[in-house]
Amino acid sequence: MKIDHGNLRALAAVVREGSFERAAAALNVTPSAVSQRIKSLEARMGRLLVQRTVPVVATPDGQVLVQLADQTALLEHDALDRLGLEDDAVTQASLTVAVNHDSLETWFMDAARRFAARSRATLDLQSEDQDHTAALLRNGSVLGAVTALADPVQGCRLHALGSMRYVATCTPAFHAQYFSAGVNARTLALAPVLVFNRKDALQARFARKVMGDEPWQPPVWWLPSSRAFVQATRDGLGWTMNPLPLIQEELDTGALVPLRARATEDVPLYWQHWRVNSQAMEALTDAVLAAAAGGGLVRRR
Repeated sequence: MKIDHGNLRALAAVVREGSFERAAAALNVTPSAVSQRIKSLEARMGRLLVQRTVPVVATPDGQVLVQLADQTALLEHDALDRLGLEDDAVTQASLTVAVNHDSLETWFMDAARRFAARSRATLDLQSEDQDHTAALLRNGSVLGAVTALADPVQGCRLHALGSMRYVATCTPAFHAQYFSAGVNARTLALAPVLVFNRKDALQARFARKVMGDEPWQPPVWWLPSSRAFVQATRDGLGWTMNPLPLIQEELDTGALVPLRARATEDVPLYWQHWRVNSQAMEALTDAVLAAAAGGGLVRRR
């Protein structure tokens, strides 16, 4: 069975952009043309490929074809690039990558810089919690991901990057106010805590080490920004698990202090990407590994 390449590109654009209108603008065609291409592809496959919701999402069958479209576009980019042809497919090629928030704020942009020095492709970065980026690989939404998953997703290659070290920290004044009697079940229940979003379990894991199975329902500040975390911690709003590369200076100067001895947690990180024989993906993998090596991650001995 042959699949029309233009129809595949339309499917990937609709899923990536979230609507037929934005996909049409990205492809420089009319929304009607995009709709006809999707309908033609669905008729060819004999199954529904997208859910016409807001935003538009791929069905499980559609996810398979989105992955095919992304890999085909990547290989086309490589071929034209090797031929030295100035073509839209070369200049507009973009690798979809999922990266956890703290890596984006610390070392990953160095990987992007290194990648840009070797490739004319760009990156379509999606920020997601490290415990959830692997799901984007599985459903074909991204070609590569920085993830906490140590087991390779089927069809992917796995590279160990090291661990992001997190430290439970607060200001000295906050520590004196809430933890002068020690870090225990009672004080943790009363002390305000900073949490990134509902997927962020780092603070809860630290609290369980202290409290065991006792219920933990402290006052919570929800702050979906890694750098806002540091500022909010410095402002004394609460305690939280901050990534060490972002707060090393504050720890060195005493602006922030650990809640207690051994207030750290190391989260292993891995680079996973689909097995595709692509120069661009090879360049990106090299860039990710080099940036991670110099980005303050803790390496296993």
